[in-house]
Amino acid sequence: MANRILGRSRNGVAGARRWFFGLVAVGMGVLVGVAVFTLGYGNGAAYLSNDPVGCVNCHVMRENYDGWVKSSHGKVAVCNDCHAPHDFVGKWTTKALNGWNHSLAFTTGRFPDDIQITGRNLRITEESCLSCHESVVEDIQATRPHNQKISCVKCHNNVGHLR
Repeated sequence: MANRILGRSRNGVAGARRWFFGLVAVGMGVLVGVAVFTLGYGNGAAYLSNDPVGCVNCHVMRENYDGWVKSSHGKVAVCNDCHAPHDFVGKWTTKALNGWNHSLAFTTGRFPDDIQITGRNLRITEESCLSCHESVVEDIQATRPHNQKISCVKCHNNVGHLR
């Protein structure tokens, strides 16, 4: 009785909950719809493959792709070999994170024309260099102090992408 006097009924609370969950459902539907549209429009499925052509979906990657084709790595490695961790979880986590960041940057137009590698992706690339060229790097590392880490990309910054 007190609830009716104060203008609150059980049906009112249930109606408000239905309204709230309805708005949440519509919001989620819009987000999923936009994601599906963006994935289709941007040929997002190409990023799920190991095919380097998928990386050229964005015009800013054309120069990097062309340089890779001409480089020594173009004959022996694909983009994921250098730019994704070699374990299953790491690879797909990196691809998802990079996909999100790239989609956001390209959708908003907030990216430099001369694409720059992030710190996280640079570490992944360095680990890939060391993985493939371990025997050479061990000999070089032996000449350095124990705690001094070698940066392959610092000296060999255009090996994978000739310019």
